[in-house]
Amino acid sequence: MIRKLLDSIHPMFAKGGKFEKLYPLYEAQDTFLYTPGEVTEGSTHVRDSLDLKRMMTMVIIALGPCIFFALYNTGWQSNKIISEAIAASKAASADTPTSFIQDEGENTTSDGGPEAIDDSGTDTANTAATPEVFKPEGWRYTVMDWLGVDYTQATTFYGDLFSTRIIGCMIHGLLFFLPVYIVCMAVGGTCELIFSIIRGHEINEGFLVTGMLFPLTLPPSIPLWEVGLGIAFGVIIGKEIFGGTGMNFLNIALTARAFLYFSHAPEMSGMKVWTGVDGYSGATSLGAWAEEGAAGMNSLSGSVSIGSGKQAEVIAESIPNSLSWFNAFIGNMHGSMGETSTFACLLGAVILIGAGIGSWRIMASIVAGMAIFSVLLNVISTSFGAENVPAMFSMGPQWHLVLGGFGFGTVFMATDPVSASMTNKGKYIYGFLIGFMTVLVRCVNPAFPEGIMLAILFANVFAPLIDFFVVQANVKRRMAYSAT
Repeated sequence: MIRKLLDSIHPMFAKGGKFEKLYPLYEAQDTFLYTPGEVTEGSTHVRDSLDLKRMMTMVIIALGPCIFFALYNTGWQSNKIISEAIAASKAASADTPTSFIQDEGENTTSDGGPEAIDDSGTDTANTAATPEVFKPEGWRYTVMDWLGVDYTQATTFYGDLFSTRIIGCMIHGLLFFLPVYIVCMAVGGTCELIFSIIRGHEINEGFLVTGMLFPLTLPPSIPLWEVGLGIAFGVIIGKEIFGGTGMNFLNIALTARAFLYFSHAPEMSGMKVWTGVDGYSGATSLGAWAEEGAAGMNSLSGSVSIGSGKQAEVIAESIPNSLSWFNAFIGNMHGSMGETSTFACLLGAVILIGAGIGSWRIMASIVAGMAIFSVLLNVISTSFGAENVPAMFSMGPQWHLVLGGFGFGTVFMATDPVSASMTNKGKYIYGFLIGFMTVLVRCVNPAFPEGIMLAILFANVFAPLIDFFVVQANVKRRMAYSAT
């Protein structure tokens, strides 16, 4: 039925039709729902079962584990903070003495005289403000109340993961992720459509991957207007001005994220953006290590306050967030929605490598570059004394692997076939450069404990140059061989 409908309206969008200019919009719907009707017939064409649509579909499938952990972890971390805040506010309320109210409507001072009271008869001089029980506000909690979802309790990360409470956590996380994803697809898709109409070419399926990658790199509390601004910058400045799909030399999703990081830093960094609960503040794992070294993983904590500025009141403090290596590997920590779980990224890597889409050379060389340089810094830290070098020098490669966005960037960002190196030797150099630069930025630059984003963008810039020298070296080698 849908096929017949699309075929019936095709003439209106074909060349010479009434809506010829909107053909990219029609073609996008047709290609998304069905396989293309045109196939190569000439013997000179190379046939490959892995077309662009199938490749992008496999990338989305590989992102599945990261999406799952994005929803669950975002929801569970929020539930945990809310439950801690409610418990702390109830305890504070129970410890507050009740107001002293006289039946006669007046109080007596030390000299026996009357003391002014308010109209209700409440002693305004001795009344202590009773703390209110914490209650999160916003449309998300209205929706969850309507659905009957309990967001005020959390047991343990793994206990809720393998129980029926996982549903509530997933719904809570979905209410943070879904609006970001919708805005990203709407704004970015509109930009793609406009340029496709102007240039008269088809809408490329590649944006489906960009539109999924970008939301996964964002904190849950990101304002939606910034999401739209960021993806518009990434699509227009990062891709379209260079000619569109296949012409960009920078990763589009990381270009959008870097733009937001430097132009709207308060919403993309710091201690207050990594959990969806308003008023929560807590150091990130990388930030804590930069301040205290390995001991910072055991002393991680956060607090919840209500109000803002001078009116802010802390209602729950020292909420424990201590982090073990295994929890960091699984993804039980605060951070960007889809980047916390290295385990989920490894599952995605298996899918991409198995399908022949992701380059294992790039992934392996990134890990190698990170490991070699981090071990070198460990040796420097041990030789000169931890107190004489930055605390990040003491971070071992096993921690670099699981903290921040290293796993996500290695598997899904650095392997972008357009912006990465194309030659096999070049992939090794390109990946090693990313691993090296990630540790360099994390450990040497105290203002920016996360480094994978800048490292990948830096390597993107040098990827064409790397391939050029690799090709030239091959040409010289073959010329020398043929001369003999």
